[in-house]
Amino acid sequence: MDEIPNPKEQRIRKITHLYYSRPEVQEALFEFSKDREICPRYFEGFGKRPDSMQYPNDVFELVKKGATSFHCSEELWKDPLKIETGMNEKQLNEIRKGWDLLIDIDSKYIDYSKISAQQIIKLLNFYGVKHVGVKFSGSKGFHIIVPWKALPKEINGIKTSEKFPEWARIVVQFITNSVKKELIDKITDLSRPNKYIRDFQVSEEVMPDLILVSPRHLFRMPYSLHEKTALASVVLSEEELKNFQLMDASPMKVKIKNFMPDSREGEASGLFMEALDWFKSKADEKSKIKTNADGTPIAFKPIKFEKLSEANFPPAIQKILLGIKDGKKRALFILINFFRFINMDKEEFEKRIFEWNKKNVPPLNEGYIQTQLSWSLRKPPVLPPNYDKDYYKGIGVIPTSEEIHSKNPINYMIKKNFKSLVK
Repeated sequence: MDEIPNPKEQRIRKITHLYYSRPEVQEALFEFSKDREICPRYFEGFGKRPDSMQYPNDVFELVKKGATSFHCSEELWKDPLKIETGMNEKQLNEIRKGWDLLIDIDSKYIDYSKISAQQIIKLLNFYGVKHVGVKFSGSKGFHIIVPWKALPKEINGIKTSEKFPEWARIVVQFITNSVKKELIDKITDLSRPNKYIRDFQVSEEVMPDLILVSPRHLFRMPYSLHEKTALASVVLSEEELKNFQLMDASPMKVKIKNFMPDSREGEASGLFMEALDWFKSKADEKSKIKTNADGTPIAFKPIKFEKLSEANFPPAIQKILLGIKDGKKRALFILINFFRFINMDKEEFEKRIFEWNKKNVPPLNEGYIQTQLSWSLRKPPVLPPNYDKDYYKGIGVIPTSEEIHSKNPINYMIKKNFKSLVK
């Protein structure tokens, strides 16, 4: 004999049938599910994984079978149904298209979560991320999304799609660190009228949830209901976030809006590079070991040459400077580190980079180049990659045997130009 649901569960199930029968709710869930692994929840337990939706009415069909809420992945897949439990990193990378940066904020008090969300949005805007999605979690928190479109597709020749969850964790840690002081101040101000008992641990509890940033972790989809509160995970504008009250998430009051913002391509590049730079600086400070571009310890300081004619550059660098058809971003990475390590003047350095880009077919976006230059100039110079790395062969540049023997363009430069070194 089937167990009779308790009164709370019976109430939730009545609401789910009425709420999910709405075509606009089904459409919102279906549209957001595209390219994602989805999983329905049946009040207390989750359904099978992986799963996906083929049509909007799949939502209500699952509800009729007992589904009460819907959850999905941050990761975007070529075919979610090809995911298998136990896949290694390489196998997952092969079928992953990309991923959204999803920041989960949760606290014992909704007002604390609201303050945290506002501070994070302010920080994102500061780093040029002007388009973010915000939604209520359904309980006492909020979700902030920076879509895949806004993320840099690669940094220093490394594909962002293959750096999940590592880079997502680093960016969330950077955000956590950056807003912590102001968040504590804001919560302290809120606590002074004795609205809540002062809680010195709340800054830890309210911060973005790093547990969420893990492979195949699911989060509640926009406009899904929450089993414990019977509230909808509604999408909010920044103004609506500021004035949000729990009653605004009543299923009967829901008005559908798009959770995914219309971001500019790569607008989060500055944020990611700043976060990765911050993380590397922390690691370097901890280890007290400075590293070059390929991760090996730096053995000597940048060197100033009297003559910087291209004729004196290593053959591989000269070939790159003729223009690149494929692998231009990797080539840019090599040139930036080469020019900086030979102490080329900033104006000359930037002039040569932009002149080189005009020879590329097609040229790189100048905004991308400027971002890479700005990021590089904020850090100490590092060696360009060694010749035995895939950077060179990957862009069709084969180092000479003499270069290979020198190991690095800087070593080659020193051997060939030692008479021109400044004494």
